[in-house]
Amino acid sequence: MGIDIAVIAAYLLGMLALGWWGMRRTQNRSDYLVAGRRLGVFMYSGTMAAVVLGGASTIGGIGLGYTYGISGAWLVGAIGLGIILLHLFFARRISRLRVYTVSEMLDLRYGGGSRVISGLVMWGYTFMLTVPSTLAFSTVFSGLFDMPRAVAIILGGAIVVTYSTLGGMWSVTMTDIAQFIIKTIGLLLILTPIAVWHAGGISGMREALGPAHFDPLNIGGGTIFTYFLIYTLGLLIGQDIWQRVFTGRNDRVAMRGGLGAGVYCLIYAVAGALIGTAAAVLFPGLDNPDDAFTLIVEDTLPVGVAGLVLAAALSAVMSTASGALIACSTVTATDLWPQARRLFGRSPEPAEGGQRDEVAANRMFTLVLGIASICVSLMVSDVVSALTVAYNILVGGLLVAILGGLIWKRGTRAGALASMLAGAVVVIVTMAVKGMLANEPIYYGLGASLVVYVVVSLCTKPTDADVIATWQARLRGEGADEEAQAPAPAN
Repeated sequence: MGIDIAVIAAYLLGMLALGWWGMRRTQNRSDYLVAGRRLGVFMYSGTMAAVVLGGASTIGGIGLGYTYGISGAWLVGAIGLGIILLHLFFARRISRLRVYTVSEMLDLRYGGGSRVISGLVMWGYTFMLTVPSTLAFSTVFSGLFDMPRAVAIILGGAIVVTYSTLGGMWSVTMTDIAQFIIKTIGLLLILTPIAVWHAGGISGMREALGPAHFDPLNIGGGTIFTYFLIYTLGLLIGQDIWQRVFTGRNDRVAMRGGLGAGVYCLIYAVAGALIGTAAAVLFPGLDNPDDAFTLIVEDTLPVGVAGLVLAAALSAVMSTASGALIACSTVTATDLWPQARRLFGRSPEPAEGGQRDEVAANRMFTLVLGIASICVSLMVSDVVSALTVAYNILVGGLLVAILGGLIWKRGTRAGALASMLAGAVVVIVTMAVKGMLANEPIYYGLGASLVVYVVVSLCTKPTDADVIATWQARLRGEGADEEAQAPAPAN
């Protein structure tokens, strides 16, 4: 166990070192928020896969495999499909816009006036995504070191907050690439084949568990549909995902790298389900299916290698936590703080000092929000409800306005604003009536949002021709500010 702890400690120190490296590379706001828009295909693909394959996809995905067998792959499969659809149909246009946030895109498309509402919804989503990601450290560290829950949250959260604050997206990108490599080696190439072999191979697992564990629909059609509705659609519009799209060197890099990340997620989904199925053979009757991951690592892998695989699980949690934190910081600095300054009669522009002052301000937002997420994580225990609320409000409130703006020219600002309000309100009310984990809130919210968007848009004056002309020019890659045009590539 001592060697395993040393491996994990070396990994954590490496994350801090990459944070320091990212700080030295960060020269301006574009560097801090979107890694200078310089990433090539490999780095783009790695960071996109890392941000979506977090603790829920890894530990939770294996837990679903333990309970439902191969059918447990649907959760991560829905995530992979969302990444593929995003990059097939929208990523090239999103990349050309050269913006920093989803709310900026909405203002550009509809002519201003929607940033506060969309920014508040997106802020709530990104912050609530940060909290359960931070809370997941308690599961990993407590299992490894028999550490108290509070200490585990503070330790894991502090490491993520430190490297994210230092170098922003450059630090997050470099740590994501390291985490992507560790997850690929530890989980896909080592743990999956060894776990299946220890459980007697596919035929042995089928004989031990029966056909239900190998039925692709074992988890239930309704659950599968809900996964796709919430996670596939949620990934099309999340700030944490779009912010990775903005890091691509150009739209071709975004599309190719994103498709690679989506295929990787589908492979990861099957691997997690197989590991969980193997654990069901080796450790039947577990009270908590999420314990299957730690048990199968300790039982099947030699010392040192087990440390690497446990570090892979830790890296999965960290990549999601850091991605959500930098996204929340970006929304705060770009969409909400300037509006707050206007409210108090102050200029929304940064003080003299230019890019350096902007980077310092972004670092401060990241630090404060990171500390806040740790504090909230210490008080929260029901992470599933928090995550469900976040995705329900995001999809119900923003999906129609965002995708409508991308594909329907007749959509108007009034329609978008009414759609956001109607969707969010219906989701919240339905959750209050039906329960936070019910399927109905997202169905009703999306339906209300779509109807209101279409009706109000058709009943109001079309978007000004100059606004549409500017929007279409940006979709062609014209008219972005010079800061966004980063010169040097990174592969």
